[in-house]
Amino acid sequence: MRVVHVVEDEQGVRELLTRYLDHEGYKVHAHSSSDGVLAALEQSKADLIVLDIMLPGMDGLELCKRIRAKHQTPIIFVSARSEEFDRILGIELGGDDYLVKPFSPRELLARIRAIFRRIDNQGTEPRSMQYLDLTLDTAARVVRVGEAKLEFTNKEFELLQYLIENKGRAFTREQLVSAVWGYSYVGDSRSVDDLVRRIRKKLDGVSEVAVTTVWGYGYRVNA
Repeated sequence: MRVVHVVEDEQGVRELLTRYLDHEGYKVHAHSSSDGVLAALEQSKADLIVLDIMLPGMDGLELCKRIRAKHQTPIIFVSARSEEFDRILGIELGGDDYLVKPFSPRELLARIRAIFRRIDNQGTEPRSMQYLDLTLDTAARVVRVGEAKLEFTNKEFELLQYLIENKGRAFTREQLVSAVWGYSYVGDSRSVDDLVRRIRKKLDGVSEVAVTTVWGYGYRVNA
């Protein structure tokens, strides 16, 4: 049984998500604040975390940073803050997805299922990929140039991996959102631009691999 931790200070939302996810077959641990979450993750299994940003005391962004220091557990942010800066920051700190309140529990469930599908499919992937001077360890989710390890978030890794697997082929932003997030995306696709900027910054001057812009279309990794 998959275990989901819900960290949400609004009692009504917390109880609604707990009941809904429990009904869908997940074991849910509910938290009203950041207090005790890190200790709970050390003591018990966690397959995914639904994390509100605006929490009393330590906010969700800081909690995400502390979780990422020890765990790679997928994190879905939920927040009433819809500004692009907050979405980008949440992903940059290691979040796997970002939902703006109010949202349907069905939408959250679809995001959760998409993340678990990608995790399950990782078992069928080769353990590593080599392209030019870059090595992607798909099991450990690590990027290396020679012996040097590059720090990539989950989403940065997935986007780079997808582009390398399809090197030479150009993709629109919408196609990349669908491939990396794994659901039908509604709204703008500027989060892809942000991921590409961060990938370029990490590879620039370090690796021969480059993500190039196809003007008026999208992005590709040159073959």
